[in-house]
Amino acid sequence: MEALMLEEDRAAKRRAQLEGWILPVLGVLTLLGGWALVTESGLVPENFLPSPTLVFKEMLLLTHEPYSGALLQEHLLASLRKFAIAYVLGVIVGVPLGLLMGRFRIMEWAFGPVIEALRFVPPIAWVPFSILWLGTGFLSPTVVIFSGVFSSCVVNAYSGARQIDNPLLEAAQMLGASRWLTLTEVLFPAALPQIVAGMRIGAGFGWQSLIGAELIVGSTGLGYMIIQGESNLAAHVVVVGMITIGVVGALIDYVMRRVEQRIRRNWRN
Repeated sequence: MEALMLEEDRAAKRRAQLEGWILPVLGVLTLLGGWALVTESGLVPENFLPSPTLVFKEMLLLTHEPYSGALLQEHLLASLRKFAIAYVLGVIVGVPLGLLMGRFRIMEWAFGPVIEALRFVPPIAWVPFSILWLGTGFLSPTVVIFSGVFSSCVVNAYSGARQIDNPLLEAAQMLGASRWLTLTEVLFPAALPQIVAGMRIGAGFGWQSLIGAELIVGSTGLGYMIIQGESNLAAHVVVVGMITIGVVGALIDYVMRRVEQRIRRNWRN
């Protein structure tokens, strides 16, 4: 009986794994099939919505022929470089601030209203200030990305810190732990699942904010490539940029989701 139950468990896990791969693949194939059907039937002009075949050929072409001063992979690397710098800064500043706000009332009183107000300001609204402060160069979009990452990291770190029982922190202090050790050895590990969730949400907001900023200001990056394609009435270039943005964004979220799942699993154990 026990062997039968184990076999049923394995079969259920195999089905779940297959469904986890097969259904997304079927979804993508359905989308591509519908897209090809619409474009090949002539219902939509090619200069309005290019066919999947044309987009794929253009994508290959852009990997070895520059567009707007750079290859597709160079535009991608420029976007990733801006994202990485701003994302790291957002995490480094946002997570400690959120933990301190959750641990010390005076920090919450001092920064809480400001954070609450700032998190309702769309990241794209920071574009004019980023241009005024940093011009239209490489660093300007980083302000926009930072604003998208920072709020999520602060709010989730704060929530994680507030969920920790005070007796746990008091016990650590009674055993001689300093405030710094209490923060780093007790508060931070206990709040880690919430912190990682905030980092994942922040990564999504940050990537979206980057592309929005590049559409308005910048001389490199996927957003800049898209806006140049739109200016030149090159719909196939625009679609290539959109697909690249979507795929890379999905990969970033997948990596962050796996990290979050592993940390939550280890945290429960």
